[in-house]
Amino acid sequence: MASFNKVILMGNLTRDPQLKYLPSQTAVVEFGLACNRRFKTQAGEDKEEVTFVDCTAFGRTGEVINQYFTKGKPIFIEGRLKYDQWEDKQGGGKRSKITVVVENFQFVGGREGQGGGGGAPDAGGNEYDQRPARPMAARGAPAGAGPNRGAPRPAPQQEPPFSEDQQFKDDDIPF
Repeated sequence: MASFNKVILMGNLTRDPQLKYLPSQTAVVEFGLACNRRFKTQAGEDKEEVTFVDCTAFGRTGEVINQYFTKGKPIFIEGRLKYDQWEDKQGGGKRSKITVVVENFQFVGGREGQGGGGGAPDAGGNEYDQRPARPMAARGAPAGAGPNRGAPRPAPQQEPPFSEDQQFKDDDIPF
């Protein structure tokens, strides 16, 4: 039987990440994520529901999350669900919890103090990159973006519009 376990979430951290190390010196970071859902009821009332998710990241991924994220910061994560079971020490009953194991993540939002807005980072890299911005030509700009970028480009050649008297055969249609 085939199976597929993939989770994609975007939300805000509910607490600062907590960094620990396994005996093998592998980093483990745990954090909470709040994902909001806005909707209208049948009566037309605006409502919002929040889902709280516990997340765990390992290795370098966890170290980077611990370094750059704090409570309230937005994050986009990809991962898988993991089901844990254990015996409760006080009551002796069985306990369980589902967590998301983060396999990949992306920074979301704008730079500090520049308002929000997601999207791609500007020319200098992402907001957490401490290197200075490089000029466009040094980053492998597309052809025509070099020293003559102010020169006008020739207009693209356009084909004449489709005329009604053209006939197509069934063999001409690619599907």
